[in-house]
Amino acid sequence: MSSLLAPVLADAAEEGKNIILSMLVVGLVFLAVIGLGELNEWRGRRSRSDS
Repeated sequence: MSSLLAPVLADAAEEGKNIILSMLVVGLVFLAVIGLGELNEWRGRRSRSDS
């Protein structure tokens, strides 16, 4: 019986791994967008204070 479930469980484990990896990528994209926005804001404030 367990030999019949092995391919199904392997597929589920692989799908779970893919979901976790995609969630990590999406999180890194969010962090990159936030970081670029903060950097842009900092540069804007810095250029206004220099002039």
